[in-house]
Amino acid sequence: MTSPRQDLVPPGPRIPLSALLALPDLGLRQVAGPRAAEQDVRVQWVHTSEMEDPVPYLLGGELLLTAGVHFTAAAGTGAYLDRYVGRTVEAGAAALGFGLAPVHDETPAALIEACDRHGLPLVEVPPHTPFTAVARAVWQAMGEARNRELRHVTEAQQALAAAAARPDPVPAVLRGLARRLGAWAALVAPDGTEVHAAGTAPDAGIREAAHRLARVVGPAASARPPSSATDTLGGTRLSAYGLAGGGQDGRPALVLACPHPDPADHSVANVAAVLLSLLTGPHLGTAEAARSAALVRLLLGAAAEEVAPLLGPDGPWIVVHALRRGAPGDLPAAAALGAALGTALLETGDEAVRLLLPADREVVPQPGWTLGVSAPVPAAALADGDRQAAGAARRAVAGRRALVRHRGGGSGMAGLVAPDDARARALEVLTPIAGSPALVETLRTWIGLHGSWDRTSVALGVHRNTVRQRIGRAAAALDVDPDDPDVRMELWFALRWL
Repeated sequence: MTSPRQDLVPPGPRIPLSALLALPDLGLRQVAGPRAAEQDVRVQWVHTSEMEDPVPYLLGGELLLTAGVHFTAAAGTGAYLDRYVGRTVEAGAAALGFGLAPVHDETPAALIEACDRHGLPLVEVPPHTPFTAVARAVWQAMGEARNRELRHVTEAQQALAAAAARPDPVPAVLRGLARRLGAWAALVAPDGTEVHAAGTAPDAGIREAAHRLARVVGPAASARPPSSATDTLGGTRLSAYGLAGGGQDGRPALVLACPHPDPADHSVANVAAVLLSLLTGPHLGTAEAARSAALVRLLLGAAAEEVAPLLGPDGPWIVVHALRRGAPGDLPAAAALGAALGTALLETGDEAVRLLLPADREVVPQPGWTLGVSAPVPAAALADGDRQAAGAARRAVAGRRALVRHRGGGSGMAGLVAPDDARARALEVLTPIAGSPALVETLRTWIGLHGSWDRTSVALGVHRNTVRQRIGRAAAALDVDPDDPDVRMELWFALRWL
């Protein structure tokens, strides 16, 4: 059976046909073909068609729904229905749904025989169930499954980060990964030696196949091997992930054998691969170990000032905020971005991916991402760099640019004012609105974008009328004219020091 076109797969996991059959509101009943629960038949789409040949309109993986309007013209003959079912199977449909009434009062016997012959599950849709209800049930089930996946990945990320902070981090991460996935996990050195392993050991054949897969991702980075590879053996899914680092002899690999694979396994394994890359990097000295600990602390939610001492005094550093349309917190994409920028120090959030890089690392635009880059900051000032990167990212979005760097710094006119005096003056000027983060942020963005209502609206993700209302409220509270350039200049300096 053919697979759905990968570039058109909807944003959700496939739904077991058995789950639809179990919904009492739909009243579906399987009347032919292999039993859905036994064969793990899964539905990717729902498509309704009364065409005699729906194949040109199928992508594969559909639950194809029909009321058999065209069956009547052919008198429901066995030859006709056999050809129809055969073509449906060739197109890769997951199952066929036949709606009773108003055309047919019962499912044609010839259709049942054809589905049994071709091994296509045939589901009877009762008269009281509209086809749209079946489609809605599939999409709802896909949404619920996607939410379960996200919870699974989030919980696994936290558990693996906690394991990486243990005294025996590498074995702890492998044990946590094996437990989360119900799999066998192993760290394989470039020479093929199993350094650590966890979980129930597979038989010799699966183990050997997993090691072969490790060799696919294991060549030295200069050879440009794939970052991951998969295979299936006897119902067990095998996966291998190349870890960062390695020398001329190759790089280590994380290998997995999952008897019961889950769609979210790849995301969880990517998190483990990032952590293991940090923990097993070549010549991992004291400084690198401290930075790895800093990443773990960040993943566990520590404040930047707590992490700063672990990063060491050999800065400065730059902070990058990366925005990606559609899936800002997608871990595999974030890990790929970190690899492209040359860092594993990253954190995914609801709105952005935050990355930490040495200041001498060049940051260039990345396809599919909008980047905001801070000025170089010492380790103790990472919080300032984080704010700078966030502001640069907002300006990039507003200006529809791929990359924006933070402008300004401690030089120029602002550098002539003592920081304590500047902060005191900022608080004095902005006290009337200091308790309203929305007003402060809107005013900061609006002035930073030269008073553009439209660009501020885009940057903040609110309607332009909301921007006007907020600026009006801020101006009234501060008793100033925001159109006066001198007022804007004083507000801008105050906002920078607040």
